[in-house]
Amino acid sequence: MKHADIKITKVAAALLACWAALFSAPVPARAAAPFSDDTRTILFLGNSITYAGTYIADLETYFLVRYPDRRYRWINCGLPSETASGLSEEGHAGGAFPRPDVHARADRVMEAVRPDVVFVCYGMNDGIYLPLDQERFAAYRDGMVRLDSMLRAYGPSEVIYLTPPVHDDARQGLEGYNLVLDAYSDWLLSQAAGAGWRVIDLHYPMKEHLLARRSRDPDYRLAGDGVHPQAEGHWLMARSILAGLGETAVSGKPDIITALPECESKEEIYRLVCERQAVMKDAWLAHTGHDRPRMKPGLPLEEAEHIYGEMEVMLDGLLGLLHTGDGGTETGL
Repeated sequence: MKHADIKITKVAAALLACWAALFSAPVPARAAAPFSDDTRTILFLGNSITYAGTYIADLETYFLVRYPDRRYRWINCGLPSETASGLSEEGHAGGAFPRPDVHARADRVMEAVRPDVVFVCYGMNDGIYLPLDQERFAAYRDGMVRLDSMLRAYGPSEVIYLTPPVHDDARQGLEGYNLVLDAYSDWLLSQAAGAGWRVIDLHYPMKEHLLARRSRDPDYRLAGDGVHPQAEGHWLMARSILAGLGETAVSGKPDIITALPECESKEEIYRLVCERQAVMKDAWLAHTGHDRPRMKPGLPLEEAEHIYGEMEVMLDGLLGLLHTGDGGTETGL
């Protein structure tokens, strides 16, 4: 990909349509901006659901199109199989390796990324898919409190906790392992009042959605394996996060594309964001290090950052933003 390959004449109609939509579309009233004015880097920690990253791409695309003059780095450092509890079931991954513990790498990630905002989503793996047990529950609570102390030591402006998504057991539905996640979510939500944590609930909105849809279609699933949400489930996660950040205009929107302002290029913008996220997440995991085998090697971070920059120029063109030459951007066609 070369900058010269981006021809204004080929995208002029899309730019005009997109730019007109950005100015004409009503911006929902908010009590405050989603993030402070000095926010630049936003980090996500979590397990395989976060590593999949679709909800992060949804968020990045939303902010790019809704607020093109505010540029954030959305860094996905989710790691499959990981827990905050430090627990691992016997024979995990066929006995190949135990579940990784986020505490083993959190310092390295925070030191390398130096985020302004951190989103944290653990719980799904932390009960190791067994019935609710007070010892395992205590390990999750203690692990989350310990992680909170580690993260805040690096001085981010905000740490935002996300309750775990739903678990939909093939036989027991929401009355199986999801009961463990109900308890974990209730505790995490209680930390908002008890410890002053900022918590956004993903769990119960997803559960309500699942119950409502299943009342009409008993075979409806958000996750084929009961754990890993498909695109719709990731959008439900992103939508709850956006609502928790004050972006209430997304309420009821069925997907990210529908939630965006009318813009001829929004599908292409979303595609580029997804592609870029896929490159960067593996590069950041390789750069910061982890103990989980069977992961993609990831590009060297310097090489990945070069690709990031090239794709940023492409996105700027689609958004109607031109580089100023000094590392900033200015609006215009």
